[in-house]
Amino acid sequence: MTDHSSPPPSGRSRIRMARGSAPWLVPACTAAATAVLASRGSRWRAALAVPTVALAAGMAWFFRDPDRGPATGRILSAADGVVQSVDAQPDGRTRLTVFMNPLNVHVNRAPLAGTVVGVEHRPGGFRPAFDKDSERNERVIWTFETEIGEITVVQIAGAMVRRIVPYLAEGQKVEKGERIGLIRFGSRVDVYLPAGILPAVASGQQVRAGETRLDSD
Repeated sequence: MTDHSSPPPSGRSRIRMARGSAPWLVPACTAAATAVLASRGSRWRAALAVPTVALAAGMAWFFRDPDRGPATGRILSAADGVVQSVDAQPDGRTRLTVFMNPLNVHVNRAPLAGTVVGVEHRPGGFRPAFDKDSERNERVIWTFETEIGEITVVQIAGAMVRRIVPYLAEGQKVEKGERIGLIRFGSRVDVYLPAGILPAVASGQQVRAGETRLDSD
């Protein structure tokens, strides 16, 4: 199947830290700075500081939020990761499930321009996102009214996650590829394509939020 990903934009891409990352990132960086200062003049204290610095670096990598686009295509991926499944639904829609591992960018994006007409938080468990029992996990369900009808995006918490951080509220306008929220640590995102729209991705394919096209011509 054809990969509809567009190439990265030319020039240097700006990388920021994701909104909602401070409760994790600030303590990790503070601990790392303290450990480095305390290690001056002592080899064994320097060795003890290494895990703390590595943790802070890992946190910074996880919470990175790079700029994306421009991308061509009508409907774009809402998440980075691997397509776990492409499933036809009884109502005619197609559900595309993307699994995000801890190395992926965890900021999610709107697949299409429109208006946020629903942001529903549903509490639940914290099963691994690749487990079928994750259907009962905590989630945020986004509904967008777009030029091609309603599109639903579902952010699903994973085993280590304890919060999904929405960036937008009901009634707000959203541009295609705009950031909509953050899921902390490994997780999953489902996009429901409207009835009659065929998917352009397959199980096992790598996708990038705001860049990979989900619908076929």
